[in-house]
Amino acid sequence: MARIGTAEAKPGEVTKGVIPVPGLPASSHPPVAVIAGRESGPTLLVTGGVHGAEYTSIEAARRTAATTDPAKLRGVLAVIPIVSLDMFWERGIYVHPLDGRNPNRQYPGRATGTASERLAAAIFEHAMGPADYVCDLHGGDMVEALEPFTGVHKGAAPDVLAKSLAMAHAFGIEEVQVGETVGSTYGAAAMAGKPAILSEAGGQGILSEAGAQLLARGVQRLMQHLGMLEGTPEPLPIRERRNSAWITAPATGLWYAAKGPGEAVREGEPLGRMTDIWGAPLAEVRAPVTGRVIWIVTAMAMKEGQAMAGVARD
Repeated sequence: MARIGTAEAKPGEVTKGVIPVPGLPASSHPPVAVIAGRESGPTLLVTGGVHGAEYTSIEAARRTAATTDPAKLRGVLAVIPIVSLDMFWERGIYVHPLDGRNPNRQYPGRATGTASERLAAAIFEHAMGPADYVCDLHGGDMVEALEPFTGVHKGAAPDVLAKSLAMAHAFGIEEVQVGETVGSTYGAAAMAGKPAILSEAGGQGILSEAGAQLLARGVQRLMQHLGMLEGTPEPLPIRERRNSAWITAPATGLWYAAKGPGEAVREGEPLGRMTDIWGAPLAEVRAPVTGRVIWIVTAMAMKEGQAMAGVARD
């Protein structure tokens, strides 16, 4: 019997339930599907919608749950397509509407804390706890254009890091970022000894069919790598990058991006400029490292200190 939250599945069954979050209304409890293979094997947790407007990740997770046949599966696949339901229904970006916090910075969470802390604690205990491996699907948020990439948490124990890197290579997206995001889903899983990856595609509040196919294909390749499905994923070219740079806004004003995702930049090259409302110059934002723009904010409105771009270091 496989159990994740309220969903229990016998071998060969598919069941659906929720992850209960004490202290939050039932409407906030994330949905979960459990697909239990007829043969024994590892348990893989796939999450989407930690940020509720990252629609491509949500569709890829939902599609994975809908198309995985338990008769062909070894082990257990657990899928939470929308972790942050309140963000999803409010079409909110970055922060949870009940506490104003980024839910992907709260893990492993706190059961008696704020809404996003409680949500993180419930996912960490009741979904990650039974899992052997974790795959967290994301995408550029509603104001971000993004080049698809897979992330691995560099702070994990050496054996966990090695297994996580193998997962990232199997997933098949060319860009692999080896970095550290404190309080993230995949970071907390890796620090708890569970090999984990984050993979991102899509953005700008648009459901990308190509991006959803890319992420769903990646999960299928990952399950083959883990021995959960028949077959061996075909090797694809992978480029690992470490210590990439995130750029934050030096002022509050209007943002005019000069680069797009996937574009190469050299250290010191302009990424864009900022002005006040009347067009007076405030700052020129330059790349702090040589590499490739992995994501960039496309909205004009920018507050001082907000993240505005990420450059993957060569």
